[in-house]
Amino acid sequence: MTVLVTEIENHIATLTLNRPQAMNALNRELRLALVEACAALEANDDVRVVILTGSGGRAFTAGLDLKELGADDSALAAAGGDADDNPCRAIGGLSKPVIGAINGVAITGGFELALACDVLIASETARFADTHARVGIMPGWGLSQKLARIIGPGRARELSFTGNFLDAATAERWGLVNRVVAAADLMPAAAALAQDMASIDPAFLARYKALINDGFALPLGEGLMLEAARSGAANAAVSAADVAAARGAVTARGRTQG
Repeated sequence: MTVLVTEIENHIATLTLNRPQAMNALNRELRLALVEACAALEANDDVRVVILTGSGGRAFTAGLDLKELGADDSALAAAGGDADDNPCRAIGGLSKPVIGAINGVAITGGFELALACDVLIASETARFADTHARVGIMPGWGLSQKLARIIGPGRARELSFTGNFLDAATAERWGLVNRVVAAADLMPAAAALAQDMASIDPAFLARYKALINDGFALPLGEGLMLEAARSGAANAAVSAADVAAARGAVTARGRTQG
């Protein structure tokens, strides 16, 4: 069975983690497949947006395959950020927007994979948990730093120090996910959002994503200076005619959105 399914349509690539019998656990085969798929999508100019989801209704992914880890001491190296099969680095390194369609549980490494996405849409059945402390493995794919920046340090500590599950509705209230939809509506909602993103010039979208992500990693003052430097250089190349040409389309689209 193919552990990762890649589908491309209308400039949108959908990556589906496909080990439903193992709750889409990230064994080495799946991690390597995800790294290779991301490299291929990055090089594919026809792809403008990526959707990442899991197969079946139970799990986005349960994280690292604990059966694999428990059978081989050397397999623990996979939890490190420098591993060649780090799926979070592969997803986070894409210059194209990545929408995480969270269809079930996202546990530990699976939670980290969700956090590597740019935008999260969750099914009502989605749940998140950080069980690193209960397993006895330190996070190496970014969760200890990213989660606190998204939901605040107090809430992040609560999740990480207990291993308790966070339901979809609370995840939305805490700002972890953008919205929660019925399970049947998850992929259509993700596809509609992806299509909106795909209608933007892809080169501009890549630069805008980089500006947000690079600035987010800096203190606010430095981030503002970064924005000023990059916007000054980019906007100097935009003519009044360019703005006038885009204005009509932007206005018309706004009217359709009420």
